[in-house]
Amino acid sequence: MIKGFSEQVLNNFEKASATYNSKAELQQTVALHLARECAHLPIPAGFWVDLGAGTGLLADALEDGHPGQKVLRIDGSQGMLARQKPDCASQQWDLNEGLPSWPQAPALLASSFSLHWLKDPPTRLQEWITALAPEGWLALAIPVEGSFHQWHQAAATADVHCTALAMPSQASLLNAIPAQSIRKQELLEITQQTAKVLELLKPMRDLGAHTSPQAGLNVGQWRRLEQAWQRCQETGRAQLTWKIQVLLLKR
Repeated sequence: MIKGFSEQVLNNFEKASATYNSKAELQQTVALHLARECAHLPIPAGFWVDLGAGTGLLADALEDGHPGQKVLRIDGSQGMLARQKPDCASQQWDLNEGLPSWPQAPALLASSFSLHWLKDPPTRLQEWITALAPEGWLALAIPVEGSFHQWHQAAATADVHCTALAMPSQASLLNAIPAQSIRKQELLEITQQTAKVLELLKPMRDLGAHTSPQAGLNVGQWRRLEQAWQRCQETGRAQLTWKIQVLLLKR
């Protein structure tokens, strides 16, 4: 992704920061799931970091599950960081530039719904693992290839380009990490549904998560896309499926 795209990503999240938490139902669900997984791990106390923390959904859940433990929140959007709890430590940083220089290696790096927005996610993932302290942990949740199959199918049927962000493949992520580091991996499949296709996709715009390297569709193309979108036979509603890779890695 070119630098202009990265700037657009940050700008759109900045604009959505004030209302992000009220719209982020899926992101909240996944953050709580990842934090619950971390609660069962022997993660050393010390320096913990949430990468791409946004408004702090994951960092808050981690702190709630580990009383007394503080989590540094890193994000490129000042607007998002401004929504953190007032007593939190945060750092504005573009993760496309690598990790900041810290005086100590982190015992935990955690990230949810962030890595797929960065340039070359597998390389970033390798950097994150390498940065861990010995016996440190990386907890990750990221949408992967195979997400939005209904959207891709409808676009192909309607003969319009699909504006969904291309997600990294599971294989590219798993190939980037030492197999012996993997303590747990699972693929969450979460399907959302609404009466209208535009209502299904609107939350992405409300969250600032609508940035795409593809040009937007015109009104006629959107109508064709909606007509081509297959509906659930049982409910008659439009559906959108996310595939989310969860990884728990130990250095």
